Amino acid sequence: MVPRLRSFIGTILIIVLVIVYALAATTIATLLLATSPWWVHFLYFLLSGLLWILPAMLIIKWMAGPKPKG
Repeated sequence: MVPRLRSFIGTILIIVLVIVYALAATTIATLLLATSPWWVHFLYFLLSGLLWILPAMLIIKWMAGPKPKG
């Protein structure tokens, strides 16, 4: 695949990932954490704020293309 096309597709995928992940994380927090103490909110948003990085790293790795041989 052409690197430019790979970068374009990867960029679109990351944008979709961030939007869907933010909506899902906020919905889960609204439904489950409404009456929780502040420290539960803090831990949830700390972990959920960092968790999206894992799939984004996979997309970025794919965007970089295969490793050069040799």
